[in-house]
Amino acid sequence: MKKYSVGIDLGGTKILAGVVDKAEGKVLFEVKNKTKKEKGNKKVTAKIIETIEELFAGSNISKDEISSIGIGLAGQVERKEGVLINAVNLECGDLHIKQILEDKFSIPVNIGNDVEVATFGELKFGAGRGYKDIVCIFVGTGIGSSIVKDGKIHLGASQSAGEIGHIIVDLNGRACACGANGCLEAYASRSAIESRILGAVKKGRRSIITELTEGKNNISSKHIKKSLEAHDEVVTQFVNEATDYLSGGIASVINFYNPELIILGGGLIQSVDEFYLATIKKARAKALPTPALSIEFKKAALGDYSGVIGAALLEDRVL
Repeated sequence: MKKYSVGIDLGGTKILAGVVDKAEGKVLFEVKNKTKKEKGNKKVTAKIIETIEELFAGSNISKDEISSIGIGLAGQVERKEGVLINAVNLECGDLHIKQILEDKFSIPVNIGNDVEVATFGELKFGAGRGYKDIVCIFVGTGIGSSIVKDGKIHLGASQSAGEIGHIIVDLNGRACACGANGCLEAYASRSAIESRILGAVKKGRRSIITELTEGKNNISSKHIKKSLEAHDEVVTQFVNEATDYLSGGIASVINFYNPELIILGGGLIQSVDEFYLATIKKARAKALPTPALSIEFKKAALGDYSGVIGAALLEDRVL
């Protein structure tokens, strides 16, 4: 039996791919590329193929030793046929990525939603080991989540359960990329924080962020961390605002689902301790007393590799 698989985590700003030892849950070789300018079916497909080819070229593990390619995609997916139905942050829809890649590489391909896949990785080799009822929430370009019920990923009636980023937190609120208004993602994602900071700077407020980004409209989690360490007023204000909204969304999940564990991951969580700690403190305070007492919080233990490892294991999943 082949012991290696390729795992790919495709998000709104980057694609991370790795050759994974499935038995150990370890990434042996990786390739990372940016995807911010790659929008639409053709460009996204080309970037995935380019990344896989780069992975095979750089790894000392041959293509013949690879049992499967797994991909976690930032959007809604049809798993059996391997179709990316809708991905607002990638501007993709009706993309038959499984068929395209199988024709190209002659290796079985499996797909899943990116946070579902990351949750699968955490459940098998990370922070979720030993737990049965979990919600995993990743905060990045958008906000996604996945639900674990009785130790298995819960997909829901249309296989799209867990879209916490699109719960409504303000009925007449900000426009979201999905087309709705007032979604959590429009208030608490890194993109939302970036938009608020840039808007304030454009209106004349002074912030160290302009020096850190050299005047470019591209604010990373590391920029946010450095700004908070410098006690920057603008960045602190909008990070606090984001934790207010995110903690409210999490408190709603705690009250509704009553999980034993919530795993938080993504760039903001991993890089900015202040964001993580403030969010869980506020979530406990906002949730009902009984579930708030029992809830545990953990950071994703696999870090950036949650999605890569989880994707590599997709051939073994039980839906």
